[in-house]
Amino acid sequence: MNLEEIRDLAQKRGLKPVKLNKRELIRFIQRDEGNFDCFATAFDGVCDQQACTWRQDCFREAKRLLQA
Repeated sequence: MNLEEIRDLAQKRGLKPVKLNKRELIRFIQRDEGNFDCFATAFDGVCDQQACTWRQDCFREAKRLLQA
């Protein structure tokens, strides 16, 4: 998902996504959903949250952060 799509999703949930980057915004939504705010922390490629909306993006972002 791109940042604009994520902002739209946040707004639909009644959240005010003000000046947050993609990682912060997804974690904000995760907390609102009652989930762990763990986006982009699966640095070892392991995650037990099988039904997570952000799962594939999470792995990609964690890998990108490791390479930076």
